[in-house]
Amino acid sequence: MSEHLEKITAATAENHQQMMHMLEKLYTAASPEAVFSEPVVLEDKVVITASEVNVGLGVGYGLGGGPQEANQDQQAGKAEAGMGGGGGGGGGASGRPVAVITISDQGVSVEPILDGTKIALAFFTALGSMLLMFSRMKK
Repeated sequence: MSEHLEKITAATAENHQQMMHMLEKLYTAASPEAVFSEPVVLEDKVVITASEVNVGLGVGYGLGGGPQEANQDQQAGKAEAGMGGGGGGGGGASGRPVAVITISDQGVSVEPILDGTKIALAFFTALGSMLLMFSRMKK
């Protein structure tokens, strides 16, 4: 029994180390340096881009074991009591530019970056919803 417990403890420690390594990577992806770019000087202007950063993470772990006392199959040498465990996880990060910040003698300006794909998707979703609503109203 203690051999099984040692194996589970070792596997748990390894999974913990892997999870911490993944968390460190995701933390780096969501740092302020990922959101705001390094300032770029162009003539008399300073330009900085701002980005939207999304980070997600999921982890899970489970343990299980067989009977503690020997049953009839174990006494006959057909099966052994055992323990086991498993775990897993995953994560991801994404980013996209959302604005350009310009600093000049005239002041600071923030210009949004429009995503044409998102605008088109919103338009067609709204159009489809309205057509569905109108078709149900006619019935």
